[in-house]
Amino acid sequence: VISDGSAVLGLGNIGPDAALPVMEGKCVLLKKFAGLDAFPVCLNSQDPKDIISAVKIISPVFGGIILEDIAAPNCFIVEEALQNLDIPVMHDDQHGTAVVVLSGMINAAKASGKDLKKMKIVVCGAGAAGTAIAKILAEIAGDVQVLDSKGIIYRGRRDLDIFKTNLAKITNKENRKGDLKDALNGTDAFVGVSRKGLLKKDDIKLMAENPIVFALANPEPEIYPDEAKKGGAFIVATGRSDFPNQVNNCLAFPGIFKGALEVRARQITDGMKISAANALANMVKDPNQAKIIPGPFEKNVTEVVAKAVARTAMREKPQ
Repeated sequence: VISDGSAVLGLGNIGPDAALPVMEGKCVLLKKFAGLDAFPVCLNSQDPKDIISAVKIISPVFGGIILEDIAAPNCFIVEEALQNLDIPVMHDDQHGTAVVVLSGMINAAKASGKDLKKMKIVVCGAGAAGTAIAKILAEIAGDVQVLDSKGIIYRGRRDLDIFKTNLAKITNKENRKGDLKDALNGTDAFVGVSRKGLLKKDDIKLMAENPIVFALANPEPEIYPDEAKKGGAFIVATGRSDFPNQVNNCLAFPGIFKGALEVRARQITDGMKISAANALANMVKDPNQAKIIPGPFEKNVTEVVAKAVARTAMREKPQ
């Protein structure tokens, strides 16, 4: 479990020393849920070249690498550069979160009577989590719009870096421009990975019938569930354990790595992530407003995810 301490939980850039207990906690979760022995490594550099070099040097010792709490855009650079190792490398803040969001969205669609393949979804936040969420939803949903601090990301916007330019190519089919209100008009779902208080109840009234709100900013969400319900939200999820429908990536990463390591997969592919999301979604037999996602301590969550990931990995392996 490797970090540079540049984007730790809701604390921000606190550096490698302060990040160490968080990495230790991640290792405990891997042992508790997946039976995997993990080792925390906090690097005293935030230069992506240094991080890439360090991981490559130590990689022979490990069966897999979880990148953790590395800020965007460095997290994209580091993860992409390490995909040619012969062990799986995954940035959990991106993909673990995206898997759980997709599983929740699959069941939110069922509970609200929507067809995910036709749904229009707004993702607010274009950092690590937002980018990965947008990418995985864009593979399945009708359309996805992504917003950063300057508004909707669209093709032709001149201030986009290479990562947001690539995001613009696969999202926003109508090439909408404008702010959050413009994006929300007529859309089915909002996924927030941005900042507290960003979404107002009147904003939700702009959305389509039975709107879905995933307000995932921590420790304080974009909108609190009671306020979202006042605005007409049909289903609300947050990143917090004190409200129903917690989107928590510990539902995903232990099973993903357990499954990958069991079959000696060399990469965590998009197919494996989507399989993990479907497996999680299928654990909820009757999705409803109060429950669209399994709880992190429910029995067999890790096993179910691991089996789905392992099956997909074996199917995708070159014969």
